[in-house]
Amino acid sequence: MNFEEKVLGIEPKYDGSIINVEKQTVELPNGDTATRDVVHHAKAVGILAITDDNKILIEKQWRAPIGKTTLEIPAGKVDSRDNTSSKDAAIRELNEETRYHAKNLSRISGFYSTVGFSDEYMDLYLATELIPVDKELPRDKGEYLNIFAYSLNEAEELIKSGKIEDAKTIMAILYWKLMQK
Repeated sequence: MNFEEKVLGIEPKYDGSIINVEKQTVELPNGDTATRDVVHHAKAVGILAITDDNKILIEKQWRAPIGKTTLEIPAGKVDSRDNTSSKDAAIRELNEETRYHAKNLSRISGFYSTVGFSDEYMDLYLATELIPVDKELPRDKGEYLNIFAYSLNEAEELIKSGKIEDAKTIMAILYWKLMQK
């Protein structure tokens, strides 16, 4: 069966600084029509940063969409400062958010964060051999966060207790766990 939907029309709904939203009218595989709300988001990066003493760097910050603080890996969107390079964005975000530079930075995987309504694609990087940066880049306006370091066991416990609920962070920790085997 062909599952592809044909877009018949697009109605822009919102054009913001981080997202654009549109309502699509689509033709379904059986010929019926339906609507889809689609959020367009810039490409993003997440960083699994592991210290020399084998701890993950986790940041605590306020997230307005869910109305509470979260525990997350460093992450951010790819933008003009990065020349559309995910690796450059990972280097910049690691500096901005943790004040570290990684001697070793490698791409683990890429994934869509929420395929039901958004086209956001995130590249997940592994950062090791962390050293303090010589020059701190400014954090994004309105970005307030604290950095913590957790062992694998502590990070797993934070997931089990519901204190880590962020998908990219859970994915990064599970990848880290697999690396240990």
